[in-house]
Amino acid sequence: MLDNDVQAALSGLCERMADRSVLVLTGAGISTASGIPDYRDTEGVRRGNAPMMHQEFIGSASARKRYWARAMFGWHGVGQARPNPAHQALATLQQRGRVSAIVTQNVDALHDLAGSRGVIELHGNLHRVVCLDCGRSLARPDVQALLEEQNPSLLNVHAVLAPDGDAQLAAHFLDQFVMPICPSCGSDRLKPDVVFFGDGVAPATAEAALQAVEAADAMLVVGSSLMAYSSYRLCQELSRQGKPLMAINLGRTRADALLTVKVQAPCEQVLPLLTELLAG
Repeated sequence: MLDNDVQAALSGLCERMADRSVLVLTGAGISTASGIPDYRDTEGVRRGNAPMMHQEFIGSASARKRYWARAMFGWHGVGQARPNPAHQALATLQQRGRVSAIVTQNVDALHDLAGSRGVIELHGNLHRVVCLDCGRSLARPDVQALLEEQNPSLLNVHAVLAPDGDAQLAAHFLDQFVMPICPSCGSDRLKPDVVFFGDGVAPATAEAALQAVEAADAMLVVGSSLMAYSSYRLCQELSRQGKPLMAINLGRTRADALLTVKVQAPCEQVLPLLTELLAG
């Protein structure tokens, strides 16, 4: 049961969405109910492993080894995850024409699995891997099979899942870890097709997101603190255009001062209710 404040905010959200074409921007908070940990607490403070930096990954074999060793365990959380009621509700809203487009910071592909169309993935997709030397694209489950085949002694090691297919893994396990290599060129520079910290969103993707902002009448942020500038700048642009910015999020966001309404409750509870109310 939602408390009175949340119900009042939800009512205000329905009013603002009733006759508008709404762009939805999602973050890690929408996927926690699918078993994927998020990055930050309710105050926006990051938790978990230090983020992998783009230049470190590109230039350091030891950094790549550390990444793939942890990813061998962390992949299970992403690969086995399934859409939750929040993802399903957004797919339904899009099918009904209530949602114009979905932009996500997530790399878990759960919007696609829920049936959403044309999702703009700001930070890429963990289900794809690319060789930085020959350009070959690989499916992540195929790389996982290679990792497990080459590292049978690590299969029963316990590791704690972390955001974005990462895991907490004791450093001494790295000594025996065998790196995956590209089956086409033999390079050890295989990289998940995601944007690491210190890298930028692909220009075409950034442009598609800005065009979605331009085409929308309003934007709804779901499950994001908006601490990443790639998402916060979309909120700034929407606000500059004088369009309503709304949010469903537990805790503070970087754009709180720009919000016209904010529902502070779990999105997997709120979005199905919102779908029912807008259908009435």
